[in-house]
Amino acid sequence: MDRYFTSASFDYLDKLAKNNKRDWFQDNKQTYEDVVRTPALSFISDMADELAFISPHFLAIPKKVGGSLMRVNRDIRFGKDKRPYKTNIGIQFRHERGKDVHAPGFYVHIEPGECFFGVGIWRPDSPSLGKIRDAIIEKGEHWKAASREKAFRQIFTPGGEMLKNPPRGYDKEHPLLEDLKRKDYIAIATTTEKTVCSKQFKQQIIDRFQTASPYMEFLCNALELRY
Repeated sequence: MDRYFTSASFDYLDKLAKNNKRDWFQDNKQTYEDVVRTPALSFISDMADELAFISPHFLAIPKKVGGSLMRVNRDIRFGKDKRPYKTNIGIQFRHERGKDVHAPGFYVHIEPGECFFGVGIWRPDSPSLGKIRDAIIEKGEHWKAASREKAFRQIFTPGGEMLKNPPRGYDKEHPLLEDLKRKDYIAIATTTEKTVCSKQFKQQIIDRFQTASPYMEFLCNALELRY
């Protein structure tokens, strides 16, 4: 398939942001199917073989529920924001051992005015965070090679949240202290709506994910996961 998403996909997401109500969503559900979910599932299906060349342990699962396409419904149980629907297309190619969004993964985010690719692990639990930090200390040169390599840094920017103070139990004078203070080990590469709607979209993602392969391999090794 040459193209997946179109201007109609962005138009729908823009309208959903302005009409984020269950009635509107139900009235326009077929449009969601036509310009969001169906092309997203086609894209995920076509990424399966491509992803296997980067790492056979990250999965592209083209299922409406429980696969790589993230749910459009927001979890509104605990937050003040009660809008029922996400206004972006989120796709996570998660590690085979991962059970949720906190697993290592390759990520695609499509939203009007904010399109990007992500790699790494978002908000890992305390044991996983400790393993990554310990690996950075024990294999500092490998970490710097993976996270500061020129081609990687030309495309990806470190993202996520950081601690204000050094993590408890770690050397406050450690030369990689800023890395150790991270709560998320993710990196972001921006793209454009024009590219998302073009024939170059899938190839750009493949190229970006390949560039990030050493970074992902370091994190998987730190977490004792196959890469």
